[in-house]
Amino acid sequence: MLRQRGERLWTHEESLRFFGIDIGRIMSVMRLSSGGLFVQSPAELTPELKSALDDLGEVRFVAPASKLHGHVYMEQYAAAYPDVELLAAPGLAARRTDLQFDHLLGDTPDPRWGTDIDQVAVVGHRWLTEIAYFHRPSRTLILGDVGFHIGEHSPLTTRLVARALRIYERIGPPIELRLTIANEASFRRSIRDVLAWDFDRVVPGHGEIVDSGGKAAVLEGYDWLFE
Repeated sequence: MLRQRGERLWTHEESLRFFGIDIGRIMSVMRLSSGGLFVQSPAELTPELKSALDDLGEVRFVAPASKLHGHVYMEQYAAAYPDVELLAAPGLAARRTDLQFDHLLGDTPDPRWGTDIDQVAVVGHRWLTEIAYFHRPSRTLILGDVGFHIGEHSPLTTRLVARALRIYERIGPPIELRLTIANEASFRRSIRDVLAWDFDRVVPGHGEIVDSGGKAAVLEGYDWLFE
């Protein structure tokens, strides 16, 4: 259910179909120095998953990657954990008016998780601002839709579509996101900020986790941005 990936880091993978294609999605769980849990891109809170989370600690913060990625089940966590704080990526509060958010995410991490987790707002896209996270204890970069990574273990149809979208065995956004970047200089600056982190592992929003060599993989996947 939850697989430990590194020091105080666990992931949970589940199926996600988009226009009939299974692209999968990955939830990350980080235990903070305080002992509480920071959940990024929460998965459906089944009884089995809740039991596994409760074994790790108290869920304190639940965060998305963007207004599109990682917010679908946040209401389940709000109902199950009365003291949890829901964090909003830019634009999410207007999209999810059914939720009460406690904090708006940007470039600066809150001190309550900033010791363990850094964050960058990836800006410059026409309609999407995404929050990228860096988990220091496990040296892990955690992405959303700016970090697809469809690999050889995905279904055949998914692999074929990923080749067309230029995300097969490459870390990066699909071609339609690349083509709708409004300010390439700002987007490039954000990715440079991400690359400044000392990460080795990459947890993509969709696809397969890169357990080592992640920085080189991101550089290769974003070679089009730095030409």
